[in-house]
Amino acid sequence: SSGINAEWPLRPGGYRRQVPEGYLGRIPGQSVVISKIPRAREVGQSYVSSVLTTLYSQLLCVPHVVHARPDVLLVNGPGTCIPVCVMVFLLRVLGVCKGRIVYVESICRVKTLSLSAKILVLFADHVLVQWSHLAEGNFRCKYIGRLVS
Repeated sequence: SSGINAEWPLRPGGYRRQVPEGYLGRIPGQSVVISKIPRAREVGQSYVSSVLTTLYSQLLCVPHVVHARPDVLLVNGPGTCIPVCVMVFLLRVLGVCKGRIVYVESICRVKTLSLSAKILVLFADHVLVQWSHLAEGNFRCKYIGRLVS
């Protein structure tokens, strides 16, 4: 069937739904699931208080990741991705999914890595940076050229 099959609130503004075939591109016989979880950390939020919000996000992402069991997780950007990456990594360690994690650092990060990249470099399969000098000075970072022009 086409259309949204399921939708339920996670919190005000949060949702999970199945998107109809062809909505984000033509993938015959496949559908795409979009899940929204709360931010792990707000901009400017203290590191101490972000522990609780990150744990909350981690808890809410568990059913989505367990249900999806991704083969590849492509993420970029803010700490919002950290709980999802941690969950995919744990499922891979437990043998539940293949769960390869690819993190793409923002092109705006010219001088240093973001906090997300500094965390994910410890367990992501690939951390891609868009400036060659960032790859030279950082463990496990790869520069494969600009991904955004």
